[in-house]
Amino acid sequence: MNQEEQNIIKGCIKGDKKSQYALYEKFKKDVFGLCMRYAKDRPEAEDMMQEGFIKVYSDLYQYRPIGPLGGWIRRVVINSCLRFIRKRKRLVFNDYSDEMSTNLQSHDNVESDLSAKDLIKIIQRLPEGYRLVFNLYVIEGFSHKEIAEQLGISVNTSKSQLSRAKANLRKELEKILI
Repeated sequence: MNQEEQNIIKGCIKGDKKSQYALYEKFKKDVFGLCMRYAKDRPEAEDMMQEGFIKVYSDLYQYRPIGPLGGWIRRVVINSCLRFIRKRKRLVFNDYSDEMSTNLQSHDNVESDLSAKDLIKIIQRLPEGYRLVFNLYVIEGFSHKEIAEQLGISVNTSKSQLSRAKANLRKELEKILI
């Protein structure tokens, strides 16, 4: 960690508004992109981002410079997004334990035909349970066991939600690509 980040962290811990703004400016783009994947729309992502930064500021004293600051902020914001969703309403997961996993088929021209914004919009249209498990497993790299613990569901429910998310995404991508 460089001296600038150390100074920003110290200032944030003391409640200095300029330091908080500097931290916000440094990480706002990454945090907003993260929140967009968990939110159903832009206004919800903005609310998640605000709550995420509030949590980052209040918990910054716990940060230990073992890993990168951005990684720590990412973890705090993911947990904040999950709390936001839980607080807003009770999550409903259907348990399809016997369902076999469906692999998302790749298409040769997916990168050229889709922008990142298009892909985020498709992910945002997923039912909330599918969207959470998809993000946590595919993008964040959590195991099904970790997801089950985070969301209070069974490992099999996590696997079936991922399978259904992939199937849903495949259908949406086929509509666009065909």
